[in-house]
Amino acid sequence: MTSEKHGTFGRIGIWSSALHGSRTDDAGRGAIAEAVAELEEMKYGTLWIGGSPSVEDAAAVLGATRAVTVATGILSIWDHSAEDVAARVAAIDASARGRFVLGLGVSHGPMVPQYAKPYSAMVAYLDALDAATPPVDSGHRVLAALGPRMLKLATDRASGAHPYLVTAEHTAEARAALGPAALLAPELSVVLDTDVERARTTARNMLSMYLRLPNYTDNLLRLGFTESDFDGGGSARLLDALFALGDTARVRARALEYLDAGADHVALQILTADEGGSGLPRTEWRELAGAFADEL
Repeated sequence: MTSEKHGTFGRIGIWSSALHGSRTDDAGRGAIAEAVAELEEMKYGTLWIGGSPSVEDAAAVLGATRAVTVATGILSIWDHSAEDVAARVAAIDASARGRFVLGLGVSHGPMVPQYAKPYSAMVAYLDALDAATPPVDSGHRVLAALGPRMLKLATDRASGAHPYLVTAEHTAEARAALGPAALLAPELSVVLDTDVERARTTARNMLSMYLRLPNYTDNLLRLGFTESDFDGGGSARLLDALFALGDTARVRARALEYLDAGADHVALQILTADEGGSGLPRTEWRELAGAFADEL
């Protein structure tokens, strides 16, 4: 990875599906603006807007911050045409547009009625972004990539990959597939709870949905897990490999495993028992900022 990209993304970021201004009211948008301004003050490198966001969601976060990188994690290519996305990116204020990264993904067959030939669909989408006036250049886009073909595409047609729900072992494999120069920015879900069984319950509440999606389960099977690991919302072995469970020291150690395996940046998603990961866990974000102070 180039030093320029490293400086753009930083080592540690925050991933949150609660940063959608388009999905809330004025009070909610005010709370998001306040939260992202504080995240920037805490020196997180990148703010990832999770859960199929729009460019408008990212534009609002850009408008509430001054210097932090803001990325979609991940915008579904089935929900927004490439031409519309390019136009909306061009409409972002020029002073903020340079710190916006367009994260793109093909979503999942069970969630998209028109789902077909996802790899070919992504290639066509990138072609359309290249042909737009102005284009969304490859240096300002990343791909949600798990398998070898999409990882290769992330190297050739984007600045790199943003894998979701992966292990440190997958990160090492992804780095080998991407080569040394491309960005590798995996998401890592976090439960700050020292009661291990309670933390695993919180993780299972989130994971159970993803275990119904073949793109994720196929990837986990490639990594050596078995169908039995998917029973009951996930075996302890699976949960411990996919999540950072415990206190801030444990979360830091887990994130460093991904960085040591070849990640340039780790996007931390906080899950809480009461919010299911859907709120703004500002207390937890502050605690982690302290734990990662020398990495931010």
